[in-house]
Amino acid sequence: MTKLPLDENLSWRLVDNLQPSFPGTRHVDELGLRGATDNQLWEVARRDGFVLGSKDDDFRQLALLRGAPPKILVLAIGNTGNAGVLELLIGNAGRIETFVADPTESLLVPRAA
Repeated sequence: MTKLPLDENLSWRLVDNLQPSFPGTRHVDELGLRGATDNQLWEVARRDGFVLGSKDDDFRQLALLRGAPPKILVLAIGNTGNAGVLELLIGNAGRIETFVADPTESLLVPRAA
């Protein structure tokens, strides 16, 4: 089961729509982490078993430097709206689950299906 903590660059409105594919997904606002540093988000994701989903490319660098956990999804989609984010994540749900199950991978940049 993959649960995502969505960062401030992604809308809290995505959470309910992601539950069927990614149960336990939360937004940083729900976790009391609005304004948290990348390192703080990293630590919460690592500690609580989240796969960190973000548009922030800084997490790509952290994943390459530190490895997993946590596993990182970098959503390279620019200013795409909520519908595009949902399509990207749900369309790649199988690929994301395979990535999460792979003990050697720390970073995934899902592509439009």
